[in-house]
Amino acid sequence: MEWVLLNGEFFPRKEAKVDIEDRGYQFGDGIYEVIRVYHGKMFAVDQHLSRLQSSAEKIFLQNPYTNDEWKALLEELIDKNELDGGSVYLQLTRGASPRAHAFPDSSVLPVVVAYTKSFERPDKERKYGVKALFVEDIRWLRCDIKSLNLLGNLLAKQKAASEGCYEAVLHRGETVTEGASSNIFIVKNGVVQTHPANNLILNGITRQVVISLCQANSIQVDEKPFTKQELLQADEVFLTSTTSEVLPVVEVNEKPVADGKPGAVTLKIQELLEKEIEALSKITEG
Repeated sequence: MEWVLLNGEFFPRKEAKVDIEDRGYQFGDGIYEVIRVYHGKMFAVDQHLSRLQSSAEKIFLQNPYTNDEWKALLEELIDKNELDGGSVYLQLTRGASPRAHAFPDSSVLPVVVAYTKSFERPDKERKYGVKALFVEDIRWLRCDIKSLNLLGNLLAKQKAASEGCYEAVLHRGETVTEGASSNIFIVKNGVVQTHPANNLILNGITRQVVISLCQANSIQVDEKPFTKQELLQADEVFLTSTTSEVLPVVEVNEKPVADGKPGAVTLKIQELLEKEIEALSKITEG
């Protein structure tokens, strides 16, 4: 049986129901997080919950749980679903109320939903790399909020998928921002570069982990914008996300990146991330 968390209680998935006037359903008025699970344990959970709280504050949404309460609920959900590898999806909306654009009053409580998903790691993509496509970034100007409003991302992702690509590399004019569901990095002369964490991108958790790993291992990281042309002329390109981990990008717009193979710096960063995952396994065993 698959279990779902709904407003602090656990229900079989088929029995979990949300009101049709939930504001997340009607307005996208809510936020979410996707937390990676390895060996039955959540990876970088504190960073995810910190970002959840930040997103909630930015849209004036009450977060009903402390970080410790979130962790206890999500750990129980993982245990009940016997999840070893995959993810936890959690969503927080402004609640259910008669449809009106203005916020409802404080008597309307937020709605919390969480569920788990089991899936394999992207081993083939990590080894051989993926293809990507440039797509104009038409999204709103608060991409730092992990909101439920993802239509711009979906349109970009579908455009890339329709042309046989794994990811859309978004750009505003000539400046690359991020991927449709990832952060984008380039490597030039051994220096890693990625767009700064401002309102134009989501500050990805794997992005944060990768930057910290680079800094701790003498790999220079510059958080500054780069252009489409600079990406095409890079020695390496890679993307990061919770579900994709660290993937080499070996082709963009049908043009190979360098020699069209995963680069040495990308492979090193994959290795460093793998050690972090292995460390989580050891904690589990302990």
